[in-house]
Amino acid sequence: MFTKKASRFFVLCLCVFLLFSTAAAEEKKPIVTSDVLKIKTMGQIDISPDGKRVVFVVTSMDKNKKEEYRYNSHLWMLDLEKLEPPIQLTFGERGDSSPVWAPDSTRIAFVRTHEGRPQIWILSMQGGEAYRVTSSDFGAYAPQWSPDGKKLLFSATIPDWALDSGPTWPYERPGRAWGDAPNWQKIEHDKIKKAEDKTAVTEETKKTPDEPIKADPDGTMEEIRAWLAKNEGKGDPKVITRTNFQGERELQKGIGFPHLFVCPAEADARASQLTKGMQSFSGADWSPDGQSIVCSSLKYENHPDRTIDGDIWILKADGSEARLLLDWDGHMVNSPIFSPDGKSLLFMVADQNDYVYSLRQLATMDLTTKEPHPLTFAFDRSVSDYHWSADGRFVYFVSPDQGDFPLFRIPATGGEVQTVVGGDRGVQDLDVSAQRLVYALTEVKNPLEMYVSDLEGKNPRQITFFNSKWIEDRELVFPEEKWLVRPDGRRIQYWVMPPAKLEPGKTYPLAVEIHGGPSAMWGPGEFSMWHEFQLLAGRGYGVVYCNPRGSGGYGYDFKKANYRDWGIGPGEDILAVCSEAEKLDWVDPDRLVVTGGSYAGYMTAWLVTQDHRFKAAVAQRGVYEISVFFGESNAYRLVPTHYGGYPWEEEVRKYLDANSPLTHVENIQTPLLIIHADRDLRAGVIQSEMLYKSLKILKKPVEYVRYPEEGHELSRSGHPNRRMDRLNRIIEFFDRFVHR
Repeated sequence: MFTKKASRFFVLCLCVFLLFSTAAAEEKKPIVTSDVLKIKTMGQIDISPDGKRVVFVVTSMDKNKKEEYRYNSHLWMLDLEKLEPPIQLTFGERGDSSPVWAPDSTRIAFVRTHEGRPQIWILSMQGGEAYRVTSSDFGAYAPQWSPDGKKLLFSATIPDWALDSGPTWPYERPGRAWGDAPNWQKIEHDKIKKAEDKTAVTEETKKTPDEPIKADPDGTMEEIRAWLAKNEGKGDPKVITRTNFQGERELQKGIGFPHLFVCPAEADARASQLTKGMQSFSGADWSPDGQSIVCSSLKYENHPDRTIDGDIWILKADGSEARLLLDWDGHMVNSPIFSPDGKSLLFMVADQNDYVYSLRQLATMDLTTKEPHPLTFAFDRSVSDYHWSADGRFVYFVSPDQGDFPLFRIPATGGEVQTVVGGDRGVQDLDVSAQRLVYALTEVKNPLEMYVSDLEGKNPRQITFFNSKWIEDRELVFPEEKWLVRPDGRRIQYWVMPPAKLEPGKTYPLAVEIHGGPSAMWGPGEFSMWHEFQLLAGRGYGVVYCNPRGSGGYGYDFKKANYRDWGIGPGEDILAVCSEAEKLDWVDPDRLVVTGGSYAGYMTAWLVTQDHRFKAAVAQRGVYEISVFFGESNAYRLVPTHYGGYPWEEEVRKYLDANSPLTHVENIQTPLLIIHADRDLRAGVIQSEMLYKSLKILKKPVEYVRYPEEGHELSRSGHPNRRMDRLNRIIEFFDRFVHR
């Protein structure tokens, strides 16, 4: 038995223990590098036609059997009436995507890779395993159910050699006259197909592909040409005849044309090709009565690489009577969708003559009058992810706006744009039913979760907690919004984040983070930098970022304010913001660092040629010689559209040279780390090699890191280990110079 004195002592000890235990439990940890592996993303949302359930895709980085991290994407489903935790529908090391409900809400069609190609699969909600529907030689994607639920419409990209007709434009290789040489790409494809389909016994598969001319390196010129064609067909060597010959991570294999197909919604279905020829058909939508299909298309009069346009076409459900529906003079139009009553279309519009700077807008067209009507043209923002309301009265859409990505709606007949989901947040994906909105939302407090609300955005409720669970014990830093007025009157929006463990009276290093594009936009509603900003704050850095002139989210004039000026104007905006942030009492102005990727890699290099306040800089996947960028990039059109011409034009070359960091490389004094990826064809590796080699010859402080197998998207979708390596190399490089 305890005495009263012993009992009181025990209670006191227990209270002290509980007090310290509670304090320890409440102690939160800053974000660390490996937390990037915990972030799950949600998207590709589709509400069932009966409005009771929603299916969506969750992408995560998981360990495989070899204990190595890889990306997996699975289908998940949530009951919108019970709002119970979502259930996982597909499993394993997969990349499932594009889920769409059948009209009766009992099945889900989706895309899954099978034998190296994307194919359409169906999963029944009444039980059983998913089964494969398509066996397309060239893959299948973007499935859509017919209104009666009996068929699936889908797309596949057909290479030019597999089309039913030859080119309608001349080959771009001078003197090419290989008409009699065998098509070795087709021969190799047929051999592979025959080997895969061992059960097929037809006269066609028994035949060996004919060789009209013998392939002989020592034969006649015709035989030599056949031999060269054979090598080319195997991709060894790659023979380039196109202007758009660069992909993202490898050279383009040839010209492909998206075409439309339809098949029964059953296992191992036989598909019928609806569209044909050297013409692109994409972004298709069924009419509500199932009788017609509307789509984006373009009938090429010139080589596709030289064509920048978009039209709307319509065809019968069986593929017949395909015809041009809308060619809006001076406008690119695409991605049409039928109104719920089938009487009008909603589609995207851009200025064909200023397509890089122009804002993407929405328009409608009455199918009786065939006249297009601008819908959001007075709204000085670009539009994306648009949806009809179930009753056809409203159109919902997302737009970048001053650091956020709000969800808006506008009456379908035109009128005032209304904010549905606003605030310092970003809607990343959504769907609309007759009763509800379901959307994926980025906030500073959470990188991504899904919410449900009524159609006006009221009564929102969080319905997923994929990231909320691990974030509970993390100490997050919230940015403070600020504005700066520049001498020319432009207002520059920026945000400042203090270090996670800010102590009064102490000063800290400040990292200037710059966005790419150049027309991208950062802010509290932007997803991709959530982890990096929080990581720097957790490591004891303050962070400042802004949207200089040229950024999206502030209207057309602001976006085009960097015409023929990638460096001086935007650079001075960033330096002015940095100068303002230096005045904060916790910032050490002698410990400033700067970094950015893509256009921001360019800007990082530009800033250190113009200003010497930074102790260290990291230029990532950047462009440092703009004339060379025109030749080695798949984004080469940025040069003529942003500078008004080509490098061989004297007036244009003056601007390109003046705006290239390499022109001013001798001015660099700041220690610079250059990061690039081996397979980056958007900002080719020659850019990083030129800058690095120049600085080495000039005996300037420079280091160079190259990542194998990665492309331009290393920081967002690269191998998880390389993503972490990149982050830690940036922080380690900064620490070397700010903690001396």
